[in-house]
Amino acid sequence: MAGQVPDFHATVRTGTGKGAARQARREGNVPGIIYGGDLDPLPINIPFNVLLKKLKDGRFLSTLLNMKVEGHDDVRVICRNVQRDVVKDLPTHVDFLRLKRTSRINLFIPVEFVNEESAPGVKKGGVVVHVRPEVELDVVAGDIPEKIVVDLSGREIGDVIHISDVELPKGARTTVERDFVIANISAPSGLRASEDEEEETPETEVIGEEKETEAAEE
Repeated sequence: MAGQVPDFHATVRTGTGKGAARQARREGNVPGIIYGGDLDPLPINIPFNVLLKKLKDGRFLSTLLNMKVEGHDDVRVICRNVQRDVVKDLPTHVDFLRLKRTSRINLFIPVEFVNEESAPGVKKGGVVVHVRPEVELDVVAGDIPEKIVVDLSGREIGDVIHISDVELPKGARTTVERDFVIANISAPSGLRASEDEEEETPETEVIGEEKETEAAEE
């Protein structure tokens, strides 16, 4: 995997059911469960403030974590669901899925555009339109890429970059078969307006000539 898998700490939750979950929340925790991996589900508690910060940081549901629970072996997990209070929109329960290093999962990977300023189209005033700031990929849990790199070197105004133009990280593949657009270089608004006027002008002139011809024939 590109980069180190971050640790995530939790404690064992004693008891299950609504009563134990309410008690966890009163103590400033968010109840959760770790499931999958041919092992029994493990009820856990996570400090509310820790989880809330992770959620605000973003990409929590697409980050592989090294779950550390006292008395249990470390395990790779990924968050599969965060239940929230319908009124306050705060987390009330979290589900984690155990993963093997060889497991394949679908994750949204961010796209990074490089050499944007040196692209000929940008130097001429073109604007890079980021159609997809992230792309869903099928990746191996033990080798999740940090990003997809799109090189804009040599790109001109009007160029369209498809997913097939991008070299995907090793072991990764797209989750859809169609060749979707990642970005394009659009003409500046002034140039687009000028082109529109040029396209309209010949049509106006032709109409005028037709009227003059009709008048002459009469």
